[in-house]
Amino acid sequence: VQLQASGGGLVQAGGSLRLSCTASGFIFSMSVMGWYRQAPGKQRELVARIRSGSNTNYADSVKGRFTISRDNAKNTVYLQMNTLKPEDTAVYYCKLESVRGYTANSWGQGTLVTVSS
Repeated sequence: VQLQASGGGLVQAGGSLRLSCTASGFIFSMSVMGWYRQAPGKQRELVARIRSGSNTNYADSVKGRFTISRDNAKNTVYLQMNTLKPEDTAVYYCKLESVRGYTANSWGQGTLVTVSS
């Protein structure tokens, strides 16, 4: 399993970024994928999750601002982040949570998002 995240960077508050995570080594279309984040001094937390049928769920803190999506033809999961806030500053990780119902628990390398006020 390989997960390659990209798209992080520095953005001003109110701005937007799109993160991408390209996967290989498993049947992507049958996977549950998640985006997590970890801010300095805080525990890693779930931001958004997307299931193989494209059902999604979000942390309350990002609902209405972030959108998770997937392109099974490209083996890629995206996180569109709008109306960014300084408190969104964190390292963002993609995670393979399960494939065909079997727990996987594989992480990408993380991409840093910094939101300036």
